[in-house]
Amino acid sequence: MELSVQTKNIVEDAHPEEGFQAMRAAGFSCADFSLNQYLLNLDIYQERLNGFFSQSMEELEAFFLPQKRAAEAAGVRIHQMHMPYPIYVPQASERVNRYLWEEVAPKSLRVAKFFGCHNIVVHGFKLRQYLGSEEAEWAQTEAFLDAMAPLAVECGVTMCIENLYDGFGGHLVEGPCCDARKAAERIDRMNEKYGAEVLGFCFDSGHANLVGIDFETFLTVLGPRLKVLHLHDNDGLHDLHQIPYTFAKTRENRASTDWEGFLRGLRAIHFAGTLNFETAPVLTAFPEALKMDALEMLAKIGRYWAAEIEKDAEQ
Repeated sequence: MELSVQTKNIVEDAHPEEGFQAMRAAGFSCADFSLNQYLLNLDIYQERLNGFFSQSMEELEAFFLPQKRAAEAAGVRIHQMHMPYPIYVPQASERVNRYLWEEVAPKSLRVAKFFGCHNIVVHGFKLRQYLGSEEAEWAQTEAFLDAMAPLAVECGVTMCIENLYDGFGGHLVEGPCCDARKAAERIDRMNEKYGAEVLGFCFDSGHANLVGIDFETFLTVLGPRLKVLHLHDNDGLHDLHQIPYTFAKTRENRASTDWEGFLRGLRAIHFAGTLNFETAPVLTAFPEALKMDALEMLAKIGRYWAAEIEKDAEQ
């Protein structure tokens, strides 16, 4: 079982070899390439498009070639990446949404192909409050996925929908893709339609913790549709993306996040994929002198989890 971590706050464009070597030295053989850092979600919501994805594919490949070579030299495989998000904003102008669909999304798939990356995480559309139902919300997301599916097949990339949270009335509530049974049915239907694994699932532990999802049940229902993971911890109130086991619910140190349920769920489905940490804020939360220690701690947790899963699988 391989270990992976987000490249954000580790790999810098100016000297990517240093970041990938640090990842490898800490114990990671895979990477979650943070493609979303090239067009930030806050900028998308403010309709500030920086033009990065207006470049031709030749220009984008030339830009990313140093990162690709640095990863290969370090022995780090780009296992997954995150498409910029949101990919549709209901309040935004048609110009912005056309740019997201016609430039950002297809070029993201082609960049994934360039890196030899077979999984890209896509945020579903948060439209329930605008359209009145989860079904109508999914219909809009599915329209986008259908538009991208032929290119995904061409690129050999699986688009992975992710369980999200939303805000309503000052409270956190379930967002898109928080019903595992609906997600499983929709994934199966789309893959059957295209005769390929164009759609899979990314389980986000932090988002699940925020809205009270039962980890073990959710993962068990997903089964083989689970392709990638976003692993991180929080206090149950804020999306903090911190080191697992960081937060407790009681003075007796009962973990805020149900990591035991998480492990049981992966055992139940015989998960043999990559344990990926989406923990970019960790690398800025610690002083620079402790950055490698924090990265190594993440890898140690990953090795512990892998051993626990594999040990139980052998019994």
